[in-house]
Formats: sequence, C-alpha cells, structure tokens
Amino acid sequence: MRIAARLIFAGVVSLCASGAAWSQTPAQKGAAAAPQAAPAPTPAAAPAPAKAPCANPNALGIARIVEIDTTGGPGFGFEHFKQLDFLRDKEVVLTFDDGPWPLNTPSVLKTLAEECTTGIFFSIGKHATYYPEILKQVAAAGHTVGTHTWSHATLTNKKLTEQQRKDEIEKGFSAVRWALGTSPSPFFRFPALQHPPEMVTYLGTRNIAMFSCDLDSFDFKASKPQQVIDVTMKKLDKLGKGIILMHDFHKHTAEALPELLHRLKAGGYKVVQMRAKAPVQTLAQYDEEILKDAKLPTVSSRPVSSVVQTISE
Repeated sequence: MRIAARLIFAGVVSLCASGAAWSQTPAQKGAAAAPQAAPAPTPAAAPAPAKAPCANPNALGIARIVEIDTTGGPGFGFEHFKQLDFLRDKEVVLTFDDGPWPLNTPSVLKTLAEECTTGIFFSIGKHATYYPEILKQVAAAGHTVGTHTWSHATLTNKKLTEQQRKDEIEKGFSAVRWALGTSPSPFFRFPALQHPPEMVTYLGTRNIAMFSCDLDSFDFKASKPQQVIDVTMKKLDKLGKGIILMHDFHKHTAEALPELLHRLKAGGYKVVQMRAKAPVQTLAQYDEEILKDAKLPTVSSRPVSSVVQTISE
C-alpha cells in the first residue's frame, strides 16, 4: 500500500564531531488525532537531563538527528516500504526488538552509552509490564521507544479477528505508556515483519509510523555473537546504508554489539538518530484495560526525558 507522506529536510547545525561529544535534544511533545476513542491525556513535556560529554574520543557517536512527522502512518525500511529513503550513503539506524529484558537490554544500553550512540527500541507490551524500570532506563538514556504489539502475536494469523489485531497494537502502546509514565513515540514494528494490509491502513488512521528494515541481522537464528557481526556487516557492506534490525532480547546480540559498533566505525558508517515530532496518543479504553487485565498498579505520569526533518548534525 502506498502511504501518503513527504520528506522534509531542514537546515542543520553541528551536534557531534567524530563522536567526541554528544548532547541530546529533547523530543517535542504534541497531540495527534485518535479516530475511535478519546485518547488519554499526554503528559506534559519535561526538559531532558543534560548529557555529559562523551568520555570516548573514538566513539561512534551520532551523525545527525532526524525528526519524523508520523501523520498518515509513513513506512520506513526498504524490505517492505519503498517510498522514504532519507539515509545518506554510509548511514545506519540501529533498532532493537522484543525488550525490555533483564541483563541483555542493560548490556545493550551500556555498549551504546560507551559509544555515545543511540537506537530505536521496539518494546513488547507484556515485557514492558514485566520490567518497567529497564524500559525507563532506555528512555532516560535518550533512546527512542516504540512498540512491537502487546504479546508479539503475528498479526497475519488468520485465527485473529481484525479487532484482536487492533487490540494487540493498542494494548502494546498502552502498556509501554504505563511502563514509562509517559507516551512513547508513535513508532511500530510488526512481529516477524508481517504486515496485514488492513492494519497498515489502521496505523495510518492512527498517525503511527511503521518500521520494517533494510537489513535483518538474523540474530534470532545465530548461536554465536560472531555470526551476528558477520551477517550484519556482509549485508551492510553490500547495501552501503540501512535500518538494521536486531533484538535486545538475545544474549548473543548484546555480546556482539561492542565489536559490531567498532566495525561500523572502522567501516566509515555513521549512526542517525530517529525521533518523532510528537508522542503517540494512546486510547483511554486500552490504558484502562491493561491496568485491569495485567493487574498493574496505577502510576502517576513521570515524563522521561514534514515526515523527516533533520534536526541536527
């Protein structure tokens, strides 16, 4: 399905020279229309904590930041969406699915911090309710948080009704909102990269961006960290750039990441940070449902600190 969207590139200023310094610009907060039910109020934005200068003079760093206007549900990743190609040669976006998870997600966060770089984390809703403090660490470190359904159900499964598919999507966003204490980005990745056409349409009405990938690390098939590195670099060197799919759920991915980032740096690759122009508006009925069904405590909101617009580089 062709998704109505456009690319907007704005002026840029210096952010990070050769990974020597890293400062995080706080994401803008705003309101996006929700079609079927009154959305829960979006918590007010709070200034993000200042980032200390990068302690690693040879860090991979962040080349530039792009801000996404998710109106109409744009799609990213050429494996499924062919319209929006905002990456320049030798640029990558690091993405991680299926977290948060003990040990592995914190290990990934530690490695990214050491390299003063960033990624997008597509959280499973249930996992967010299991380990909210870990997901808060992801957001507090300046990474972008999106969602990956409530239970990682494959939405092309014919046993699911259309309503059940919508429930998986919406409960995932509400669960992550509960875990963070604030709304996540309107960024979504389908489990197994299986995109039911009617859900692509639905996400468009919800102004939620969809992410496929340009290259899959196939880390879920790997048995050793080196396999993750070899598969990823072979594909990346062939393509020259791309959105990389990995999983912070897997131990060998966390173990592979330090060397993988070193290989990216040595190969002249640069990381692009993607963030949303405004947070997602969750639907009140699902915010209430996950509290009831998952027996979660009510928490107070605690803010954590054009389609594509270059914010800084």
